[in-house]
Amino acid sequence: MNKAIEKTTQLKTIFHYLQNNVATATMVSEATRVPQKSVCRYKRDLELKGLLYEVEKKPCKVTGFSAWYLSANALLITKNNTDNGK
Repeated sequence: MNKAIEKTTQLKTIFHYLQNNVATATMVSEATRVPQKSVCRYKRDLELKGLLYEVEKKPCKVTGFSAWYLSANALLITKNNTDNGK
C-alpha cells in the first residue's frame, strides 16, 4: 500500500473513532488496529490542528496505567467537563 494513502486512511480512522468514543491511545489502537506508535503520532498532528483533545487522565481500561482519554467530539468534551464541575 502507498505510504501516503496508508497515513491518510489511518488518520481518518483514528479521527472518526474518536468523534464517537472517548479512549486512550491503547484503546484506540485495539479498536482500530492502527499500531499504537502511529496513533500517538497522529494524536499529536490532530492536537496541533485543534481537532483532538485530552479529556481526562485516569487508568486505561486496557493497561491499567494512568493515561489521557482522548476525544475529537466537542460535545463529548463539553459534557465531560460539565460532569466534572469544570
